[in-house]
Amino acid sequence: MPISIDACVAQHQGDRKEQQDRVAILPHGKVRGVVLAVVADGMGGHTGGVLAAEQVVHTARMSLDQFAPSEDTDRHLLESSMLEAHTMIKASRFMNEKDPHSTAVMLLLQPGRVSWGHCGDSRLYRFKNGKLAFRTTDHSYVEHLLATGKVTPEQAAVHPNRNILLTSLGGRDEPRFDFGTATDIAGGDSYVLCSDGLWAYFEPDEMGSVVANHSAREASEILINRARERGRGEGDNLSLAIIKLNEVEAKKPAVQAGFRRP
Repeated sequence: MPISIDACVAQHQGDRKEQQDRVAILPHGKVRGVVLAVVADGMGGHTGGVLAAEQVVHTARMSLDQFAPSEDTDRHLLESSMLEAHTMIKASRFMNEKDPHSTAVMLLLQPGRVSWGHCGDSRLYRFKNGKLAFRTTDHSYVEHLLATGKVTPEQAAVHPNRNILLTSLGGRDEPRFDFGTATDIAGGDSYVLCSDGLWAYFEPDEMGSVVANHSAREASEILINRARERGRGEGDNLSLAIIKLNEVEAKKPAVQAGFRRP
């Protein structure tokens, strides 16, 4: 059965003085059905984080323009895009006398498969009919403690060091990346890419239910509004991209009326 795409990006500045997140859904300029979604959460003081996040989206756009699905691997596109952004962000430190950094999460959607990569704590959620199928693991200190059993999920949610990252783009050390690919693409699948300003307020079940039961645009509005309410005047920048795959019934051939010759 044919599949259509329902997609939306949305942002809110939260209660911060500046919006340092950047988000985009980028269609390939030459190859139909190839789409790259990106969320970047910039850090580094006034304007520094903005420059870093903008560099992530800019580099992703340039890499996608050069991507040839028949010749290049998905991982090469994702990895080279983030490495190039890392290099450019580091270079900007010397030109602007700032200390810019950024997270990055990217999703590459193609006919028959989806691939992703991330650095830092901006996340990808993959849902099947509203149920969580996968989420990326943050490159953060607290997520490491959680993975090694040193804290419980409840303790992790309120840990004083929950915002400390183990890696990012633009840092002094080479960044760490994680990648994944899935080929079981079907109608009812949905993908949410978001910064920590959004995911901090949701359990996966709630997020998946909202996305499954609303259009991408409606779901974006609901999630942002709930995050703002739960932030109680202390919310971070919010950014998300939602991509939903919906089954489309094939059109039946038209039946033409006629008369039988006697």
